[in-house]
Amino acid sequence: MYVKGVGPARAKMLEAKGLHTVEDLLTYSPFRYEDRSNVKPISELAVGETATVLAEVRSARAPGFQKKRLGLFEAVFTDGSRVSLLGKWFHGGYLADVLQPGTRVALFGKIEFDGYSGSVMIMHPEFEILRDDDDPDTTGLHTGRIVPVYEAAGKVSTRAIRSIVWKVLESMPSRMEDPVPAAVRDKLQLPDRWQAIRDMHFPPSGTDLRLLNNFRAAGQQRLIFEEFFWLETGLTLKKNEARFQRGIAFELTDKVREQIKRMLPFRPTGAQKKVLKEIAEDMATPHPMYRLVQGDVGSGKTLVAAESAIIAIENGYQVAVLAPTEILATQHYFYFKRLLEPLGYQIVPLTGSNTAKEKASIKRALAAGTFIQMAVGTHALLEPDVEFGNLGLAIVDEQHRFGVEQRQKLMAKGRAGQHPDVLVMTATPIPRTLALTLYGDLDVSIIDELPPGRKPIVTKHAKQDRIEQVWSFVRREIDAGRQAYVVYPLIEESETQSMKAAQKMHEHLSTVVFPDLKVGLLHGKLAQDAKEAAMDAFKRGETQILVSTTVIEVGVDVPNASVMVIEQAERFGLSQLHQLRGRVGRGAEQSYCILVTEKLGDIARERIRTMTESTDGFHIAEMDLKLRGPGEFFGTKQSGLPAFRLGNIIRDKEILELARTEAGEFVGNPPSQGELQKAIRYLQDHWQRRYGLVQVG
Repeated sequence: MYVKGVGPARAKMLEAKGLHTVEDLLTYSPFRYEDRSNVKPISELAVGETATVLAEVRSARAPGFQKKRLGLFEAVFTDGSRVSLLGKWFHGGYLADVLQPGTRVALFGKIEFDGYSGSVMIMHPEFEILRDDDDPDTTGLHTGRIVPVYEAAGKVSTRAIRSIVWKVLESMPSRMEDPVPAAVRDKLQLPDRWQAIRDMHFPPSGTDLRLLNNFRAAGQQRLIFEEFFWLETGLTLKKNEARFQRGIAFELTDKVREQIKRMLPFRPTGAQKKVLKEIAEDMATPHPMYRLVQGDVGSGKTLVAAESAIIAIENGYQVAVLAPTEILATQHYFYFKRLLEPLGYQIVPLTGSNTAKEKASIKRALAAGTFIQMAVGTHALLEPDVEFGNLGLAIVDEQHRFGVEQRQKLMAKGRAGQHPDVLVMTATPIPRTLALTLYGDLDVSIIDELPPGRKPIVTKHAKQDRIEQVWSFVRREIDAGRQAYVVYPLIEESETQSMKAAQKMHEHLSTVVFPDLKVGLLHGKLAQDAKEAAMDAFKRGETQILVSTTVIEVGVDVPNASVMVIEQAERFGLSQLHQLRGRVGRGAEQSYCILVTEKLGDIARERIRTMTESTDGFHIAEMDLKLRGPGEFFGTKQSGLPAFRLGNIIRDKEILELARTEAGEFVGNPPSQGELQKAIRYLQDHWQRRYGLVQVG
């Protein structure tokens, strides 16, 4: 469709903002609204009110040395009455060529009184030039009404976008087909889609501005529901499609039960038993399992994964365990080896640190399918030349660090036409609503119970100027026979700088603060054998203090470690702080986490307060989402979380729940197969480009 006012240059700028089509443009929501309907002559302005004024520039200048130094620009406006209006802008020198005498403008802002000139004034008013050559079709579009304010797209200003959207809406038929199925529209009594779009961009006079700016107006809510409905419909179709693929029906024999009992190091919690039952029931069906096991740090997810692995192995299949980092893969390798090798199973590691000879040998054995029961590794497992002779179960840890594509690469390594079961684990607590969206093609199990004997970790906040007291406390714990971690953040996203900070503190602690103690060092730049040596020394108790970067965030389990000191804690996100804190509290002794900070901003102060008041990972995740937003929380590109154009999965979680329910009902019980096929075609035509994870057949 040709859009007046959008030439090749503007089209390129709009495309850079993700606006490729008219549909994209119409669902490009204003980020706020301004009520400019209060249009008044200057003579009737009252101090304290917010108003729109249509006037002409009488004079403009940057007077006086002091004002020039501050970059203060002043303009006097008149509308033909006896009084004038003063506008002031700090650092407004650029306006000298814009607001020249005789220029007609619309000014918008809060009215104040200027004691120096004795006239009414607006500081930093919003303004728009009223040109004689303005398109007559958009006259009155920018003032005298509730005005939408958009994020600019390159040099395409909010005013230009407003005009373009208006022209598009004016050129469209008054009645167009509504893509949301009629049964859903009728049931929920949804407003007309095209009227909702018009109202979102150009709200009717009298609409409550508070509702608009909080995305609570009826038209906005209808469009948010539509966005969520199509996402959830796509995920439901994808999930259903997966359920009909050919999988493996694992048998739960007496031998399986006996091996699980032999392996268990302690009596499982009720939550672990419940989740294992859900997994076992999934694995017994002839269709692939796709299940997410979510649990707080220390809740025993890996033990449940080991139990699941025994089911696959005892049925003659192999297991692949995929971890995001070498240190976590190494931790998993040692953990599974300790649990499973006594049962007669062969476990091997496969990471970037293996020599070429080791890799070749492991790959041959994996492809044979008889000698190796489990391979634990990093992205090296995903290489095209890594083949499994008989892969039955794929376990993916810390799924949010991988993309959906990587999980699918691992699944593709099963036998032709036979999909392995997939068990996804995450120690990052995710609110259930969000988990069902992020992992919409997975069933979700939650381990919400810690093993018996664990005590809640005591978390304290200390300013940097009290660090000596922190070291005194660490000394007391070590004298009592315990161990401690000291962690440093990534500084400006640089592992090298973080490593240097850790090295400097290691030297300071080992030579100045604790010269009589053994202080270890661990960071991402160490060779793999050096990392293993540092961790092994700490596990054996040979090292009393381990100075580390965030490589110990997940997977490290040393029950004797009772203190976690996190330096520059204000630099961490809440979920990362919670993950780090979870490295202690794994033994019977009381454990402590001390958050050491410099000067705190408002958000950092809220993070620290949340950590000191709560040990509930799900509450902490909720707070982290509120403070950071979902994109930053997950790393949108890595996680597969779609970039919603209208909806916000935190703000609009009630609408998301409703959309999920309605999508499930529509796919499960469509009014007719024709309606379902029509919905599938719409998804393929309109939504795959925007939401890459929604691919339905």
